[in-house]
Amino acid sequence: MRYNVGFSPLKTSMNDLAPIQAYSPRELVKVHLEDLGAPVVREERDVERKKNEIKQLLARNNAVLVAHYYAPAVIQALAEETGGCVADSLEMARFGRDHEAKTLVVAGVKFMGETAKILSPEKQVFMPTLEANCSLDIGCPSDEFSAFCDAHPDRTVVVYANTSAAVKARADWVVTSSIALDVVDYLDSRGEKILWAPDKHLGSYVKRRTGADMLLWDGSCIVHEEFKAKGLLDLKAAHPEASILVHPESPESVVELADVVGSTSQLIQAAKAMKSKKFIVATDQGIFFKMQQACPDKMFYIAPTAGEGATCRSCANCPWMAMNTLDQMLEVFDHKYNEIHVEPIIANGALVPLKRMLDFKS
Repeated sequence: MRYNVGFSPLKTSMNDLAPIQAYSPRELVKVHLEDLGAPVVREERDVERKKNEIKQLLARNNAVLVAHYYAPAVIQALAEETGGCVADSLEMARFGRDHEAKTLVVAGVKFMGETAKILSPEKQVFMPTLEANCSLDIGCPSDEFSAFCDAHPDRTVVVYANTSAAVKARADWVVTSSIALDVVDYLDSRGEKILWAPDKHLGSYVKRRTGADMLLWDGSCIVHEEFKAKGLLDLKAAHPEASILVHPESPESVVELADVVGSTSQLIQAAKAMKSKKFIVATDQGIFFKMQQACPDKMFYIAPTAGEGATCRSCANCPWMAMNTLDQMLEVFDHKYNEIHVEPIIANGALVPLKRMLDFKS
């Protein structure tokens, strides 16, 4: 049997909460997660029937499905079977921009849908649900971030792709984890000081590696922040021959234990290239679908998120990515509120740093 994690509908909207400035980034994410309600386990019945119906819907609507590595495995498989794309956020953006389809369906989280719309304004962009968000996005409200930038006008603003369109519009550069080191190294070589947002762990990693002058926003990913060095060492003791692959959104103590640190696509490539037959992986477990596909003869273990004092809300599985289900896909074209819209003034502002990102290593 296959199971996906779904969520009850939002009990309140973000507008019903206390003013945003009353919350720290961490508190804001906590409130948003609690607002989603308790997770419910839902069995996906009649998987093949639903997949066939979705394939017909995509063809009928001249649509292509673009899925992130962290989306549920059944959605990733569906994207591949229909001529779509399974990739990291950088390649998702390129694929959606360049594909001939008139409609894009983005199985990921909201900032990915916004990016697709900004880069392809002439296309319709739908998501299985717009409630699929990201803790990094939520924890970096555009008004507070803009004020932060205004307080440091001498710095070049570099934001991670995991941000809203409005935050991107305030930036000079957008980066993904796959090119963050190269972009910051390039800017540092030009003598530029960096204002970085929102992930403090990725920002700290980039700062350590490049030596750049970086001022960091206080944000984090609820999945990666829960990885524990002690748990990783315990699992390594049980599998001493295993290599450790770590995403740089993880805490420094976890990154220090890695054999390879990299983006989702870089970790998959490392698993293929390395001689190891066993790997401990510190990133969202959704990546296992492509890792196992690329390396069918290798074994993968998810890095522990538990430990003394752990406050795991994710257990190495993004709760928002899990909201991309077959049932949601079946209704993706039925509801107007599933379509992504970005205000033109924000889209035009965000397009500038996004194009710099895409052109940097095209």
